[in-house]
Amino acid sequence: MRQIARETGAVAQRILTELLRRQRSLLFWGMFPISILLLIGMILTGRTDLSIPEAFEQAAVCALVGSGFFFSSVGGTVSTIVAEREQGTLKRLFLSPMSGLSYFLGIFLAYGVVAAGQVLLVALVAAYMGARFHGDWWLGTLIVGLTVAAYVGSGFVLGTQLARRTDDVNALVAAFGLPFVIIGGTFLPTTLFPENLLEVARYTPVYHMNEALLRVAIHGDGWADVGEHLTYLAVFSGAMVVVGWVSYVRMVQRERQL
Repeated sequence: MRQIARETGAVAQRILTELLRRQRSLLFWGMFPISILLLIGMILTGRTDLSIPEAFEQAAVCALVGSGFFFSSVGGTVSTIVAEREQGTLKRLFLSPMSGLSYFLGIFLAYGVVAAGQVLLVALVAAYMGARFHGDWWLGTLIVGLTVAAYVGSGFVLGTQLARRTDDVNALVAAFGLPFVIIGGTFLPTTLFPENLLEVARYTPVYHMNEALLRVAIHGDGWADVGEHLTYLAVFSGAMVVVGWVSYVRMVQRERQL
């Protein structure tokens, strides 16, 4: 167990070090949710009866769940897998004594750290605008953790099964993710949706991610109040991690045969 923990930390450190060297990805992943936060916050302030703090409390959730986490955790995971496959890094890893589980968990840890940085940046800007987190911090952290796990697991599925070249990354993320992000209530509040569209939205994971975190962060709802959303997220995140692992194992088998 200690060996896996050390190897997982080493993989995460290597990925984060590479991101720090490139800098651009980290810069964009920091700027993007903040720009979405400011845009949604200003729109809600100008077009609704919400006060500035209330508008930015709602905008902060949308900026993180549907924008920051989505593009860093899904897009970043796909990019890492595709780039390391193209550069031959994966083949070298297979020849080392490191276990496949450590590499899998290391990517989760690396993009979990990136997500934590995004939370800190958005929280600081939102707090400057008067926003406050009104709910249980442990519950909020759990929702964020399930969201990131679901996104990274999805990134493994896309990166191992569908993406063959670096050029495929943006197209895949846009084609598979953006419709779910929009219908999940990231850029438009679900209260504006017609009933038939709202029924469809209830079957999408981003809707439950947004609704759960909005209720906890803004209304201070507790565990029982968001139980339905939390159950959905737990099942979906677990399924994505399992499917991501199976997809990763299949990719490893293919790569070793080449």
